[in-house]
Amino acid sequence: MKDLVIFIAQALVDHPEEVTVAETAGNQTSVLELKVAKDDLGKVIGKQGRTARAMRTILSAASAKAQKRTVLEIVE
Repeated sequence: MKDLVIFIAQALVDHPEEVTVAETAGNQTSVLELKVAKDDLGKVIGKQGRTARAMRTILSAASAKAQKRTVLEIVE
């Protein structure tokens, strides 16, 4: 799941080298914290949060296939 978020985020931003994802894994739920450059934050969130919502939808579909729950948090 971490690789999926990194791949999507790097495709969206101007500074892909500054994309980092920290994963906190639990028994059933994993939390992914996405950090990008300050200039790229708006590109990752999108208008009215549409891009972030789309990323979360893709992530939830992929994690459902693996029978886990994954939460994406975008950190400033």
